[in-house]
Amino acid sequence: MSALTLRLPEQKHQRLKALAKSKGMSVNHLLEEVTTLILAEFDLKTQFEIRAQRGQEKAERGQELLNKAKTGFSE
Repeated sequence: MSALTLRLPEQKHQRLKALAKSKGMSVNHLLEEVTTLILAEFDLKTQFEIRAQRGQEKAERGQELLNKAKTGFSE
């Protein structure tokens, strides 16, 4: 596990402490949960973009095949 130094304005730090306390956890645990959510969102976005790109390539090929098929039927 790694350590990370985070500099925050005092007011924000106090609010984070109050939030963590209201959830019955430490500020460290609260921030760990928040970063897990942010990273999961980032991973999903990245996976979506990769799949969308793959789909775009297949859609273009599919359109080419449809156009070719239409041309063959009209002759």
